[in-house]
Amino acid sequence: MTKIYHNPRCSKSRETLKLIEAEGITPEVVLYLETPVSREKLAEFVRRSGLPASAFLRVKEAEAKALGITAKSDPEAILDAIAAHPRLMERPVVETDKGVALGRPPEAVRDVL
Repeated sequence: MTKIYHNPRCSKSRETLKLIEAEGITPEVVLYLETPVSREKLAEFVRRSGLPASAFLRVKEAEAKALGITAKSDPEAILDAIAAHPRLMERPVVETDKGVALGRPPEAVRDVL
């Protein structure tokens, strides 16, 4: 099982998808802006990746600024904000049986493929 939580408008997301496909893997593509990730799934990303909640936050988005959410905010508040405002999720996120990785840079997902 390989899933990529993807935004086709994002160059890093497109590069990561190409990298996965170049490995001979056909991932399930989840367009997370159309099908938002649940709060529970976001918490699972944090747990399985070993990364802090702040790693999954796009701090420069207008919604983050409007909400006053920063990388230093409470991790639970960060996850709540991302769940409520999917544009705040850093992308792409790749999930496999081996773990969860952010595709920043795209090569970072190789460890979970």
